[in-house]
Amino acid sequence: MSRTGKIISWIVGIFLLLVVVLIIIIATFDWNRLKPTINQKVSTELNRPFAIRGDLGVAWERNRQEPGWRSWVPWPHVHAEDIMLGNPPEVPEVSMVHLERVDATLAPLALLGKEVYIPWIKLKQPDAKLIQTLDRKNNWTFNLAGSENPDPNQPPSAWTFRLDNVMFDQGQIAYRDAINKADVKVTVNPLGKPVPYEQVAGSKEDVAKKGASDFVFGWKASGTYNNEQLTGDGKIGGMLSLRSKTNPFPLQADLRNGTTRVQVAGSLQDPLNLGGLDIRLRFSGDTLANLYGLTGVLLPDTPPYETDGRLIARFQEKGGPVFDYKNFNGHIGDSDIHGSMTYTQGKPRPKLAGELESRQLRMADLGPLIGVNSGKGSEKTEKAKAKRGDAASQPSDRVLPHDKFDTKSWDVMDADVKFSGKRIEHSNSLPLSDLYTHLVLKNGDLLLDPLRFGVAGGTLNSTIHMEGNRSPMRARADLHARNLKLKQILPDVEAMQSSMGQLNGDAKLTGTGNSVADILATSNGDLKILMNDGIISRSLMEIVGLNVGNYVVGKLFGDDQVRINCAAADLNVNNGLASTKLFVFDTENAVINISGTTNFANERMDLSINPESKGIRIVTLRSPLYVRGTFKNPDAGVKAGPLIARGAAAVALGAVVAPAAALLALISPSDNEENQCTNVLREMKGKK
Repeated sequence: MSRTGKIISWIVGIFLLLVVVLIIIIATFDWNRLKPTINQKVSTELNRPFAIRGDLGVAWERNRQEPGWRSWVPWPHVHAEDIMLGNPPEVPEVSMVHLERVDATLAPLALLGKEVYIPWIKLKQPDAKLIQTLDRKNNWTFNLAGSENPDPNQPPSAWTFRLDNVMFDQGQIAYRDAINKADVKVTVNPLGKPVPYEQVAGSKEDVAKKGASDFVFGWKASGTYNNEQLTGDGKIGGMLSLRSKTNPFPLQADLRNGTTRVQVAGSLQDPLNLGGLDIRLRFSGDTLANLYGLTGVLLPDTPPYETDGRLIARFQEKGGPVFDYKNFNGHIGDSDIHGSMTYTQGKPRPKLAGELESRQLRMADLGPLIGVNSGKGSEKTEKAKAKRGDAASQPSDRVLPHDKFDTKSWDVMDADVKFSGKRIEHSNSLPLSDLYTHLVLKNGDLLLDPLRFGVAGGTLNSTIHMEGNRSPMRARADLHARNLKLKQILPDVEAMQSSMGQLNGDAKLTGTGNSVADILATSNGDLKILMNDGIISRSLMEIVGLNVGNYVVGKLFGDDQVRINCAAADLNVNNGLASTKLFVFDTENAVINISGTTNFANERMDLSINPESKGIRIVTLRSPLYVRGTFKNPDAGVKAGPLIARGAAAVALGAVVAPAAALLALISPSDNEENQCTNVLREMKGKK
C-alpha cells in the first residue's frame, strides 16, 4: 500500500473509531447529569421554576419505517419522569403543570433542514392548574426572557417546529378564577377508538362538505362558575386535526351552569391560527340575563327560554372577532322567537346587532323587561335574579314597578336591534295586534325609536330615551295614541259594539331614577286623553275590575247604563305630582267634572268628582264625591257639605279655554264632524 493510502486508511479508521466511541459514550451517558443545566436554562427562559425531578434518559432505535439508508439512522427516544412547571411569583400556588412521565422521539435528519420534528409525544398523568387572581394576574400568560425589550431588527428564526401527535392516558385540568368565581376540574380521556364526526355532531353530508375529522378525546367537567354549579361533558379531535389547516377540528359539548344549558356541536377551522368556527349552538335557561357571565353578551331578564341556531365565528376580521348566530328558532316564555344576530368584539365596545321576530308574542313575557313579574315560569326568573343578587325590591304596599334597571352594565356593549311581534296574545281587555321597535344602545345610552303597538284598531306610537350613562338615569317618554276603537278595547260589553267611539291621547314625561317607580316619582310633563261615544255603568266597572269605579258610578247613575258623549282629560305633571287642568265627562244625563291631584312619589291620590245634571234629567247624586288613598288601596265616598249649586259645573268649564283648545288637536280632521267631542270642546272653548 502506498504511503498516501496508509494515511487515508489511518484517517478513516480514526474517524470510525471516534464515531464508535461517540456512540458508546452517548449510549452509556448518564443524562441525569444534564438535569441541573436543563432545569436552570428552561427556568431562566420561562421566568418561572422548571424541574425534571425524576430520571432523564435517551434510548437510540432505528426507525424501520424510513426508506432506504435512512432506516439505519438511529432516532433518539427521550424519557423524563416527575416533571414540574411552576407559577410566576404573583401566583401563590407552587405548581402549574405536573407530568408523571414524558416519552418523545426526535427525527434527527430533520435537524439538517432546520426543523425540529417530533412525530409523537406520550404524557403520563398530565395535571395542569390554571389560576387567575383578583388583581387579574394569571399563570397561563408567559413572560419569556427578552420579551420585554425585543430587538426589532432581529430576523425571524429559520427554525421550524412540527409535532404530529400527542397521546396520554388521562389528563386533569383545574381552573380557579377569583374574578369569575370559578373552581372547575376537567378530566380528559382518550376515547380508545375514534368516533366518526357524523355519529356525534352532524350528518354524512356535513362531513363530506367540511371534511371534519373524527373525535379522539372525551372530557368531563365539574365545579362552580359564577357561584353556580357547573357540569359538562363533550368530545374533541386529536392532534392531527388540531394542526391541520384543511380538516376542521371537531367540537362537541353539553354544559350546564346553574339553570343555564349550552349545547355545542360543530368544528373549528385551522385551530392553531383560529381560522373560524362553525357550530350548531343551543341555549336554554331561566333568564337570558344569566348568559352574560358565560358569553359576555348583555341581555335582559326574561321568562325561561330556549334557542337553537347556527353560530359562525370569524376570528381574524379587521375590526375584531365576529360571531353570527344565524337563523335561530326558539321561545321565551310562551312566545316564539326567530332571527339572526351578529356580535362583534370591536373597539371601544363590543356590539350586538340583528333582527328578531315573534310570530305569536305574549305580552306577559315582556313583563320582566320593566320589572313586572309576569310570563310563564316567572317564578324561575325571580329566583335567578335573586341568585345574582338582583332580587326584586317591590314594596308590598306599592303598585308601580320598583325593580332597578341594571344601568351599570349598559356600557359594556353597544346594540342595534330591530324587533317585531306579528301577533300578540293578551287578555281581551287590551287587544294588541302587532309590535315593532328599533333599539339602539350606545355607551350606556338607550333609545327605543319607535316603540309601536297596534292597539284596538289604532296605534300607540312612542319614543323611549333612557340615559343610562347618567347617575341617576334620566328618562324621557313621548307617547301618542290614535284611533283606538272603544268596541275593541271592551269587546265583552255588548252595548259598546254599536259605538263608533275612539280614544286618542298624547303624553310627554321626563324623569330621573333607576326604576319605573322612581322615574314617575320625579317626572315632569303633561298627559292629554280624549274619548267620544262611550258607555259607562256599574257592570262595566266590574268587568274591568275597578271596585272604586263601581262605587262612584253607582253613586252617580245608580244601576243605569249611561252613554258618554265625550270624556276629556288634560293633566299637568310636576315633580311626580299630576294635577288636573281639565278632567270632564259629558254624558247624556250630566257633566262630571273631576279635579285634584295624583302623587306618583307616594302613590296617593286626592280627587274630587262634581256632577252637574242636564235639564230635567237628574243624576242620582248631586253631592260631590271623593277618591283618596293609595293606588293599591283607594277609598271613595260622599263629601260632607252642601249640595252642588246648579250651574257650578258650567262655570268651572268656562275656565278651561286653553286645555279645550289643546285637546281639539287630538281629533283627526276626517273624524271632525262625527266625533261628539268636537262640539263639547268647542263649547268649552267658547265659554269666557
